[in-house]
Amino acid sequence: MDTPGNTAARAGDSQALERLARVGLIAYGIVHLLIAWLSLQLAWGGGGGSADQSGAMSTLAEKPLGKALLWVLVVGLAALAVWQLAEVLRHRAGLQASGDARKKAAGKVVKAVAKTVVYLFLAVTALRFATGGGQSSSGQQQSTVAGVFGWPGGRFLVGIAALVVIGVGVYHVRKGLTGHFMKEIDTAQASTGQRRAIERLGQVGYPAKGVALALVGGLLGWAAVTFDPEKASGLDGAMRTLLDAPFGKVLLTLVALGIAAFGAFCFARARFPQRT
Repeated sequence: MDTPGNTAARAGDSQALERLARVGLIAYGIVHLLIAWLSLQLAWGGGGGSADQSGAMSTLAEKPLGKALLWVLVVGLAALAVWQLAEVLRHRAGLQASGDARKKAAGKVVKAVAKTVVYLFLAVTALRFATGGGQSSSGQQQSTVAGVFGWPGGRFLVGIAALVVIGVGVYHVRKGLTGHFMKEIDTAQASTGQRRAIERLGQVGYPAKGVALALVGGLLGWAAVTFDPEKASGLDGAMRTLLDAPFGKVLLTLVALGIAAFGAFCFARARFPQRT
């Protein structure tokens, strides 16, 4: 019988989709490298762009052939979202199991859904900049938070969202420290030196990204506490908060370099994709 899980398996194993997903992983890496570059400029006074996704897309749009590259990002990131959606369908059957098998399937579904949302968000952001309608990520987040504050229990919902983002940040730090990220990459064809380099990139990149996400969540939580949506200034606000801390330039530089390492790790994932 042709079940959704079987259909998802065929979709996930599609060579065409895998090639597009590789393009998406490269695109994802480029976004992180641009964010790292903007963060370094922020740290050392070499630029005034937003150190976040919108800043990265805006920077790319201003370059020669930038609009064309943005369209490549749109296609690649959308393919990544479809790839993760196939994983959701693949593991959905496991939710009918019991005990540890069910918990394991639920964890994989939650992670796949979260990644699908992230990739779709980035694809839409790239699409807006490719069509000339890009906006500041910080401004969008502040507008969203202001709208949620108008809902019954909106302040509580924003607080929950803040805890979730902080939790994701902590998860990234733990993932980097434990080396669990190596499960996302197939290094069977990699040399010993390549595997060692990939592992080092993940050990640096995941904790740095986790710290950035935890700061984003902290600002979101502060917005909920103060009932002020302007406090929810996103990744750019998190980077500027880090810069204002003692030894801020050094701390921001370290985080920026870590985010660059994460971007390079994405390139390695594109070269040695996980076989699902």
